Order: sequence, then structure tokens, then C-alpha cells
Amino acid sequence: MATDTLTGPTIMGTATRTRVFKNFIDGEWVESSTGETFEDRNPADTRDVVGIFQKSGKPDVDAAIDAAKRAFAKWRLVPAPKRAEIVYRAGEMLMERKEEYSRDMTREMGKIIKETRGDVQEAIDTAYYMAGEGRRMFGPTTPSELPNKFAMAVRQPLGVCAMITPWNFPMAIPSWKLLPAIVCGNTCVIKPAQDTPLSTFNLVRTLSDAGVPKGVINIVSGFGSRIGAPLMEHPEVRAISLTGSTDVGRIVGTTAAKSFKHCSLELGGKNPMIVLDDANLDLAIDGGLWGGFGTTGQRCTATSRIIVQKGIYSEFVERYVERAKALKVGNGLDETVEMGPAVNEAQLKTDLDYVQIGQSEGAKMKCGGHRLDKGDYQYGWFLEPTVFIDVDPKMRIAQEEIFGPVVSIIPCDSLESAIEIANNIEYGLSSALYTKDVNKAFTAMRDLHAGITYINAPTIGAEVHLPFGGVKATGNGHREGGFGAIDFYTEWKSIYVDYSDKLQKAQIDRVD
Repeated sequence: MATDTLTGPTIMGTATRTRVFKNFIDGEWVESSTGETFEDRNPADTRDVVGIFQKSGKPDVDAAIDAAKRAFAKWRLVPAPKRAEIVYRAGEMLMERKEEYSRDMTREMGKIIKETRGDVQEAIDTAYYMAGEGRRMFGPTTPSELPNKFAMAVRQPLGVCAMITPWNFPMAIPSWKLLPAIVCGNTCVIKPAQDTPLSTFNLVRTLSDAGVPKGVINIVSGFGSRIGAPLMEHPEVRAISLTGSTDVGRIVGTTAAKSFKHCSLELGGKNPMIVLDDANLDLAIDGGLWGGFGTTGQRCTATSRIIVQKGIYSEFVERYVERAKALKVGNGLDETVEMGPAVNEAQLKTDLDYVQIGQSEGAKMKCGGHRLDKGDYQYGWFLEPTVFIDVDPKMRIAQEEIFGPVVSIIPCDSLESAIEIANNIEYGLSSALYTKDVNKAFTAMRDLHAGITYINAPTIGAEVHLPFGGVKATGNGHREGGFGAIDFYTEWKSIYVDYSDKLQKAQIDRVD
């Protein structure tokens, strides 16, 4: 049995070795207080144990928060450009480790290797962008209404920030949270998703290697029921950032409100892609396939509803279904595979339940709908790409987030009716329109009620330098990415310097 600082013992088997990972608290890799662990298994081949992780409890959370609190006293005083230099260095290291981390991610999450390379690249892009923000943490200076008085506002860090991240982008989304937070001078405790902890561990290890001081970033693995509540409720935590389901978001938001913590919620989506009669049909089909089945449909921005104008509806359906049937499903480490498995058995069951719901509601299933469990598929959680057509916008499959490779195609009469269908949903994350008419494009940009709108592109593909988030049940108004993240991880302080050498009573002393 081998051992190292990061993982501890390595359990040797007949042909492979399984790494045992520790929590990262106060700059040290430590075992959990519970003495319990859990397995991280490959959803494409459940015989493959990717790693063994700590099943932590409240004492581990408390220790991590205490370390972050102590580190904050020094870290907030490090100049922001210096903090940012460490983040830039981490970006360079991620570039060097990109292929290794991408393969780790495909093994633990299932999405194809081309996509996991993109996931790691998004973390690299975020590092480079946020490194620049260390020299751009601007605040306004403004003329005072009184003579010999200077006025300005500056950004200040919040303190200890808690982060709860999902399994579908297990390095990109943690980077959206950790990197702006530490550039702004905060310290962090992050709980990665139990299905995909390794990718977040790889990110934290890289930041540590780049020189982030001990206690600034802490990672505690485990299950939400045991460590999520202690994270949210701890009085020293001043901000909570969650990417997850709308139901969990309601709990987190309510808990945070009780102690006036800053709270950023990035929640569900049921994203529409509108295809008008004048659209480039080849482009729209390509976009709808990528948006619907990329990441096995396991994106909050997935193109789960395609609203097609009746003039091209039949042709679009025929060609789209033909292409969906031809998608190659399998283990994402195979470079020729186009769609991987569901992340776990529970998600596969949810997908299959919605297939039954769609059929019972009267939608026509044109392809897919069945589990793949023979031959190379027998040890994984695979579902065929599934397409329903002639879907009524009020059906559950057109209203509820499935988070799987199940796409609903809905006919519409016009742009106006398409926008009405698109907006008649509890979510409002992403949206898309395919058209060659610039007037219709600008109408859609104005009238689609969503945090993101694409023209002639699917509902996925956000870039790190613009705010990311949605409206309605998709979140609580905060944004990740770009300057939106800087806004969340700082608070304003207004400063007045009176050099008149006399008491001035602001509005009272104004001379009309």
C-alpha cells in the first residue's frame, strides 16, 4: 500500500490502484473526523473506482471555516494585484495539466473527453480573466456637494465564503466561485458534488501549488445532508454561493436570510430555442443537437425545448430525429463518442420516468426512450438520445427540468407565439433564436424573458467575461462570471475626506 500527502493510502488491486483523497483544511490534507469514506465511480463503467473520498461531518466543516477565518485576517491585506498573480499562475498550471484533469473528469462525470477539455479550459479562461480583475477593482470617485471635500467608493471583501457546487461542470463552476472570491480578498470553504469531487480537488490542488496561502481555500467532501447545513448556518460564513436545483436553492436562500448572509443562487432552467421559417436549417439542426444532447443534456442551459415555426416544422423534425438517432453513445474517453452516460443511477431513473410521463401525456416519441444496457453499456447508466414531437407547451416534459437527453419539439405559428411559449415557464436562464431577419432578432433579444439570449446559436456556450445567470426561478438576481462575480464577492464602502478643517453639515450647509 502506497501513500502520499494529497491522497493518503493507495489501495492496490489486481490491475489498478484506487486513490484515497483527504480533505484540504488550513493548508493540510487531512482525514475526516468521522473516519468514513465514499466511492467516486465512473458512470460509464461502474466497475471503475475513480477515487475514495472523505465522508465529512460538522466538525470538519467547523475546522475549515475556522481556518478560513484566521486566514482572512492576513489575506484581505494582500494587495489585489498580488492575489491575482497567484490566480494567473494557477491558470498556467491548469494549462499544463489540462489533459490529465480532463481524463479524470470524463472518468468521474461521464461527459465526453472533448467536453471535459472544454470544462478545464473554462477554468483556465476564468483564471486569466480574474487575474486581470486584480488590477481593475475599480470604484467611483465623485465630486462632493461641499467645498474641500473628497468622495469615493471602494470595494471590500466579505470574509469567509461558502460554496456548494454541482456535478455537471465540476471544475468550471468551482472556478467561477473560488477565483473571483480570492482575488477580491475573501477566503473560502467549498463542498464539491459527491458524484464528482476529484475535479474540484484537482483545481484546489493547483491553486495550492500556485501559492495560495494556507487556509485561504479549504475543501470538505461529503454529502449535503451532513455538511451543507453546517456550512449555511455557521455564523462566521458571510456569503453562500450555490449552483444546484431550485428546490435546494429555496432552502439555502431562506437559511441565508436568517443571518443576513450574502447569497448567490444559480438554479434550474428549461431553455427554449426558437427556429423560424427563414432560419439556416442546417445551422439550427446542428445547434439543436449540440444544445440538446451535449453533456447528455445535463446542463442548466441545455436546449430542452425547440420551438419551430410550422412552415419548416416537418422538415426540421425529420432531419433532427435522423441525426439524433445517429449519435454515438458510449464511454467518453473514446474520442469518437458523441454522448456519454447519465451521471448516476438516480439521474437515469429520472430520465426514464420523464420518458413515461411524456408518453402518458400524449407526446409522440420519435426516437430513443430506452436504456442501453447490453454489451459495452451493461456497466453504465446510458440512455438513448430521446426526442418528443408535437409537444403541447403545457405538458410536464415541456415545463419541468429533466436534466437528461430528452428534447421536446413544439410547433408555433409566428415569432410572437414562439416568444409567448418560451416565456410561459417558471425558469428564465437561457434562450435562443434562429433567423436571418435582424428585426426579429432584436425583437427576441428584447422580449425573451431570460438571463441569456443567443442569436443563431444554441442555448449553451456562455463565455467567462460576461455575467451568467437567469430570472424567475432560475436564481435570486446575482450573476456569476465577469464583473457580476466581482459584484457578488465584494461590498461597497463609501469614503469621505473633508480637508476644509471645519465642520460641514452636508445638506444642511448647502448654499442655494
